[in-house]
Amino acid sequence: MVSRADATAAGNTAQGILLVAVGVFSLTINDAMVKHLGETYAIAQVVFFRMLCALPFVLALALYMGGPRVLRIRRPVFHFGRGLIFTVAAFTFYLSLTLLPLAETTAIAFSGPLFVALLSLPLLGERPTPRQWLATIAGFIGVMLIVRPGSATFTLAALVPLVTALGYALFMMSARFLRSDENLWATMAYATAVPLICSALLLPWFWQPPEPAHWPFFIGSGIFGGLGISLITQGFRVGVASAVAPFEYTGMIWAACFGWFFWHEVPSALTITGGVVIAATGVFLAWEHQRASRQRRLPETLPPP
Repeated sequence: MVSRADATAAGNTAQGILLVAVGVFSLTINDAMVKHLGETYAIAQVVFFRMLCALPFVLALALYMGGPRVLRIRRPVFHFGRGLIFTVAAFTFYLSLTLLPLAETTAIAFSGPLFVALLSLPLLGERPTPRQWLATIAGFIGVMLIVRPGSATFTLAALVPLVTALGYALFMMSARFLRSDENLWATMAYATAVPLICSALLLPWFWQPPEPAHWPFFIGSGIFGGLGISLITQGFRVGVASAVAPFEYTGMIWAACFGWFFWHEVPSALTITGGVVIAATGVFLAWEHQRASRQRRLPETLPPP
């Protein structure tokens, strides 16, 4: 017989999976719009409008979830530093969309969890298990299958989304140092505001008047980008991480479909294989982290001898 707690947990996980799946689809739409805009406009201008359109959406969520008081922060320098990391990740990812096929860029950028595992020891003092080390090595082998250094198809452009993945890993790891009383939506608002300010400072050198036909793409990228991040964040909050994490990688499938449909990009067999390896290792690392967390909590739940 299924208990009420088990039914609630199953319902929350199903809700989390749905939120993550829809969020990833929304982000892929954003990526496709950014790739289209990047063919005409400078990356700084694309980032500016992306963040400008997303910020009101994120601010509205923050105010709805906690009211005006949630926007007050005690460590502005820390949040500004996180915002700078996110700025670098955004610029490099949007640049890579203009240089590489959509599916290839997405697959390499999804190697972020591998950098988290790699940097957890020197930055967080956490010691990965042997299985986590093996999974991380396997994941980077998957990256090499896509990048293919030393081959005739290798270009330096393939290294750009790796910078994105590293920035994403540092941004996520820095969340460990957030205060427990800091609102999640407020931190997202500041992470959106900093790239907006940085890109605005660059606009005088890169400004190009947007064509009327491109305004829906500028606005749409902000809406779908903000919506996607918010849905994924909420999905991980309500669902079990190890259960919802695999559905993040559906973004690779959508990226391949969008790239084929709009730009006639056909991923090579090695790119597909590398993407599958990256997704598999990412899912395993999420599951392993969840299992280790449960084991660390287990002694606290046992009755005293």
